[in-house]
Amino acid sequence: MNRAISIIAIMLSVAITGCMTKNNHTTEIINVDVKASYPKKDLILQDFMDVEYIPLETSDEFITYGYVQAVGKNVIVIRNKARDGDILIFDKTGKGLRKINRLGRSEEEYSGIFGLILDEEKDEMFVVDYPLRKILVYDLFGNFKRRFNFADTSYYNYIHNYDKDNLICFKHYSPSGETKESCHLLVSKKDGSITKEIQFPIGELQTPVWIKGEIVVTPEYCQAIPSRDGWALTRSSSDTVYNYMPNGKANPIIITTPSTQTMDPQVFLYPTVITDRYSFLTTIKKKFSIEKRRGFPTTRLVYDNQEKALFECTVLNNDYSVKKKVPMRWNVANHEVATYISLSAVDLIEANKKGHLKGRLKEIASKLHEESNPVIMLVKHRK
Repeated sequence: MNRAISIIAIMLSVAITGCMTKNNHTTEIINVDVKASYPKKDLILQDFMDVEYIPLETSDEFITYGYVQAVGKNVIVIRNKARDGDILIFDKTGKGLRKINRLGRSEEEYSGIFGLILDEEKDEMFVVDYPLRKILVYDLFGNFKRRFNFADTSYYNYIHNYDKDNLICFKHYSPSGETKESCHLLVSKKDGSITKEIQFPIGELQTPVWIKGEIVVTPEYCQAIPSRDGWALTRSSSDTVYNYMPNGKANPIIITTPSTQTMDPQVFLYPTVITDRYSFLTTIKKKFSIEKRRGFPTTRLVYDNQEKALFECTVLNNDYSVKKKVPMRWNVANHEVATYISLSAVDLIEANKKGHLKGRLKEIASKLHEESNPVIMLVKHRK
């Protein structure tokens, strides 16, 4: 009965919003058959995105692996290992500004950095401490301002800066992530209170998390990314991806067939980057081998809004003279920066020696040495 209700709700929603209009062009709902084979297509990244390379300053104080946590208009926030507690703040030219560390056990300290969200307008950063189920708020000099806990017994995942007053996140529960209580949330930046629960019709609970006895294996998958004009929100227990708009309305933008409710093994689909022309998607098959310690086969797809077609896609970096793939993943995603890649100095030096680099990247690589910090490659939406 619940499944029938969910199907009816989705069908009604699709019937009402079969297409959506923005800036005088129509965005159709994308239907994806996750069991189908699609023609292969190569895309050149620079043909549809802007690319910026930022060589990070290297000094005794500023040594980093380049794990970018947030990108603002003026600063880049980076951590090293989650447990060492270091937060490194660079300006947009790569110059190191300061190192912050509030690792500890007091009420004003974190046990590790498991996520960081930047609110540059208020000069605040929100440090996610998963083991203690809390979020601590500091200014950009590391001064403690406040803290708040996750709601009930849940954990917050895929946390992003939503607007001036709220974070957006997904409320999940261990170990599988999906329960009847799970949903997307708007959470007050001021005190952690729940501003809004964002609910969608779902069927029986489904999750890509592989569980056997006490063994839990969680693949990399996504439940919230910025879209062109809102946020693309995904539920593993739904075959529909919704676009959540600033006015609080949610429209279906992607529908998966066949239903995950009927597949064995199940195949889940998640959007990763959405541009004006392209919607980049990833499928994940729920298949894992304990003996081989590997699994979750993935396929990278793209929907071309102009050609009205799906392709199995490879994105290539035109600043290389050889084929260099660019993973169109979510990570520090906001409405300006779609994704980032940390390019190691050693790899760039080697590529330059082989004559594989061009343009600005070649110029940067020529000035690096093996002990240099990484070069941060920002993939930005074209305005």
